[in-house]
Amino acid sequence: MESGPGKQTASLSVLEFLTWVSLRPRTYGEAMASWRSTCPRLSTWEDALADGLIQIESGITMDQSRVILTARGRAVLDGRI
Repeated sequence: MESGPGKQTASLSVLEFLTWVSLRPRTYGEAMASWRSTCPRLSTWEDALADGLIQIESGITMDQSRVILTARGRAVLDGRI
């Protein structure tokens, strides 16, 4: 996340990812298939996880594990952080 005067903002790709997660329930498998990248300049998934914007609720398989927004992720998406 980038720092600004008194406020932190997420990159556009992270905001797009957070919006995608918030639209409907997403599985870990679906998120990895859609958002994983081997390009170090496109680290949307890793940035959101490292910044505490998403969390993974473990299930037995990747398709049973869910990706959800944290309270911080919701705040960033809503423009409160």
